[in-house]
Amino acid sequence: MTIGVWVLGNQLWPEQAALASCQTKDAPVLFVESQAFAQERPYHRQKLVLVWSAMRHFADELKEAGWPVTYAIAADTETALRDWIKAEEITELRVMDPVDHPCSAWLEGLDLPCKLTILDNNHFLWSAADFSTWASKRKGLLMESFYREGRKRFDVLMEDDQPVGDRWNFDKDNRQPPKGKLNTPTPRWFEPDQVTQAVIDKVETLGIPTFGNATPFKWAVTREQALQVLETFIIERLDTFGPYQDAMVTGEDTMWHALLSPYLNLGLLHPLAVVERAEKAFLEHDLPLNSVEGFIRQVLGWREYMRGLYSYVDADYGDRNWFDHRQPLPEFFWTGQVEMNCLHQVIDQTQRTGYAHHIQRLMILSNFSLIAGFNPQAVKDWFHAAFIDAYDWVMQTNVIGMGLFADGGLLASKPYASSANYVNKMSDYCKGCRYNPKDRTGEDACPFNFFYWDFLHRQRDKLQTQGRMSFILKNLDRMEPEDLEAIQQQAKDWHQAHR
Repeated sequence: MTIGVWVLGNQLWPEQAALASCQTKDAPVLFVESQAFAQERPYHRQKLVLVWSAMRHFADELKEAGWPVTYAIAADTETALRDWIKAEEITELRVMDPVDHPCSAWLEGLDLPCKLTILDNNHFLWSAADFSTWASKRKGLLMESFYREGRKRFDVLMEDDQPVGDRWNFDKDNRQPPKGKLNTPTPRWFEPDQVTQAVIDKVETLGIPTFGNATPFKWAVTREQALQVLETFIIERLDTFGPYQDAMVTGEDTMWHALLSPYLNLGLLHPLAVVERAEKAFLEHDLPLNSVEGFIRQVLGWREYMRGLYSYVDADYGDRNWFDHRQPLPEFFWTGQVEMNCLHQVIDQTQRTGYAHHIQRLMILSNFSLIAGFNPQAVKDWFHAAFIDAYDWVMQTNVIGMGLFADGGLLASKPYASSANYVNKMSDYCKGCRYNPKDRTGEDACPFNFFYWDFLHRQRDKLQTQGRMSFILKNLDRMEPEDLEAIQQQAKDWHQAHR
């Protein structure tokens, strides 16, 4: 009997379940660097570089540790898998759960000449079964309730059974707009080594649809480097992370953000180690609680909640379209060529780096997509292709649920819809824009404004069932009929001009 382990490209941790299930290092290990994966959607070039370079580095680390590793560079995943099973005479194939519905369905549909064992994914703090147990006992699935349960379960920032600081959530202290000159710290970046450069050369000559720039590529590609990014964040960025975590500034791609999501989602970092390191720094260096709690909430709360919901909801969740939005995604999402400076800045940054922080994603890209009525699946697919930390489990709940409210409120308590007022308050983007953030009609009117009011009017019947929207809808009632008509016409004209 020969047990073989297939390590998927986002499971790059020596203690991942499939590897850990082997009592010795004699089991053959397979990696498949597949062009078929790259052709699933027009991925960001830096996403392809990151995944393939990290895979190659991790495969080398396993070889050095004594594992018999096969690294297959193939056009087709299934062919490479079958060839390896035959060559190694595998009788049982062990794979860690990919936490990806399409991949899981594909795996289960394979008719392999050996036993297939799929092990629970241990790259998360909550198992899918534990989340299901928690969720099945509740009427609502609020993230705040889940987060508090996680704090208790893992004894993070707790004093007996009470939260440190007598509050669970310090989010209200973390919403400062960017004023004056911000002294932002330099991120921990890396120069590509020979392995990474070889992958860059490959990606730049693939000859398939891709998005964004492959260079300059500065991301970590090994666990050792990812740990350096974590330490840099803890030492140089965590102290002041909290107050400005929602702020957006031209020329400031990373602000005080941790830049850890690509490494967490690849398996180079484990969430518990990240949370424990932040808590340790808080205890040893008396760091501001609002910064530490805000960061831990993103990892222990939001990230685990997103994965938990993904595993819990019905398989059709990604197809939901509660508002019946059908406008096509404009071409400028792929080019960045748009007169709205906020959209231009965020899309241009994404093209250059594969990264945008959570407020840029939620309140610029998703917010505009929501109020303009873009098809949710088109928006989700763009997010999945464009971002370096994107995976199916990340984007379904974040975009369909949080960003676009296309699930009808299963995840969020209200749509995250706003006018240009929010953008003008929390960024400097409006200062460099040809549109006026205060105008809602006319040649200089910001599209965020007329689309916001058009959205409230178009979707009034559904929005009024959401209790938190009643006050906002009353403002719609105060609008003169001719103003509303002008707003509707301007929204219609914008769509026609961008098709």
